Amino acid sequence: MLYCILILVKEAFMRIAIIDDIAAEREILHERVNVQLARISLRADIFEYKSGHDFLSAAEEERFEMAFLDIYMENENGMDTAKELRLFDSDCLLVFTTTSRDHALDGFRVRAMHYLVKPYTDEELTGLFDEALKRLPSPDQYMEITPVTGSTVWLQLGDILYAEHFRHQIHIHTANGQTTITRQTFREFAQQLPKERFFQCSRGSIVNLEYAKDFNGTAFLLRNGEKLPVSRDLAKDARIAFGDYLFQRRPGL
Repeated sequence: MLYCILILVKEAFMRIAIIDDIAAEREILHERVNVQLARISLRADIFEYKSGHDFLSAAEEERFEMAFLDIYMENENGMDTAKELRLFDSDCLLVFTTTSRDHALDGFRVRAMHYLVKPYTDEELTGLFDEALKRLPSPDQYMEITPVTGSTVWLQLGDILYAEHFRHQIHIHTANGQTTITRQTFREFAQQLPKERFFQCSRGSIVNLEYAKDFNGTAFLLRNGEKLPVSRDLAKDARIAFGDYLFQRRPGL
């Protein structure tokens, strides 16, 4: 039986969060966002959260490309939620929905993309989404793999945490805690992953630098608490690759 991996680019797709403690406000914004998505032909899943705590719990499980965050919520300050989000997500496009611009300086510090001062117009939303479209990364690549058990599946490269090679099989660990196993030589697998995003830690392991929290000289420390050892002869290259990756992700570059 033949096993293969095919890389291709799929249609752009977004996950959008709306965080507001007032249900009616969430519903109205949800509808208006849908109108904008249809206008620019962009597919997205929209999730509503009544608190910053609920949103952060979801964002830690799976990232959002965009979030509409109310600043003034009962018993919560949306700015505090934004600061916590930035501890583990530097890319999410943050849009504050508020009744004033009193927190403009704080918004700059958490790299907010925009403020929507209530009541905002459809023209403001149009301008916002036109700008967001320019800032979104290129559509991610997907990998078509055939697991050792089960039918062919599509795996988004951005969801891969790391992969390891055992007995002619690749164990692909994803950010949601799942593992997919496929029969493939490690060389063939690694060669098809973008080098600016993935670093080969040893002869049989490779990591997605997006999920690396730090490099301590001997191992990558991942955001989920795991450690992925790096071969001694690759330690210098690992430090350079990690530094280059962080530099490329700095806002404004």
